[in-house]
Amino acid sequence: MKFRSKLVLAASALLATTPAVASAETVKNIVLVHGAWADGSGWKPVFDILTRKGYHVTIVQEPLTDFHADVAATTRILAAQDGPTILVAHSYGGSVITVAGMDSHVVGLVYVAAHAPDVGENEAAMGAKTPSALKNSPAATQKTADGFTYLTRSMFPAFFAADLPREQAVFEAQSQVLTAASVFTTPMTAAAWRSKPSWGIIAGSDKIISPELEAFYYRRANSHTSTLVGASHSVYESRPNEVAAVIEAAAKGASGKTNDARP
Repeated sequence: MKFRSKLVLAASALLATTPAVASAETVKNIVLVHGAWADGSGWKPVFDILTRKGYHVTIVQEPLTDFHADVAATTRILAAQDGPTILVAHSYGGSVITVAGMDSHVVGLVYVAAHAPDVGENEAAMGAKTPSALKNSPAATQKTADGFTYLTRSMFPAFFAADLPREQAVFEAQSQVLTAASVFTTPMTAAAWRSKPSWGIIAGSDKIISPELEAFYYRRANSHTSTLVGASHSVYESRPNEVAAVIEAAAKGASGKTNDARP
């Protein structure tokens, strides 16, 4: 009996001190997708937090010249992942991951102040139904002669990045990536959130996408939803700790399962 008791105690101690037991279910691959008028560098604060915690984080750099090219850029990165992956997007990137998220590597989606249209929908039409502050300020968006859009540089800080340091917001206004107008009107051919679990972050003071539209998207997708009160559209930069916490919750909640049942 004493020998058996020692075996039980030894086994219990091993289970209690083996990290793999606690973390075996956690997804370690995370892919981050930026939105319109920006590039992947805005994800650096979130990248730093997650990599310090041991996650393997990759950032997609979309060309923003064509919706299908942006989806292809994302699936190209997904193909390089070595296992189950959480796919995260900000803003227009939400439309991209809605289609690209059908990739077999993806076990969960995180929408950060992002669009999440359904099959046949496009974000321009959805935005027109539930308009943001941009509707009342037509001068805030501009279009080039060859069909590329951008935010008026003097208005960029107030609309896109009101809670970032002024110098940073001005730099981002001057370095924004012009985005083909056609990407906003391309209809979705798939909706990964219909078959895979999702998490959504509402930016409470978003002036680019209406917080009400974000709430609608996430409610429809049955997403695990968080609201960051007072956050601007640049919530992924201004509130990186809270955004990273939601991504980590998705990595733990998705558990590497590939049956893709919605929560």
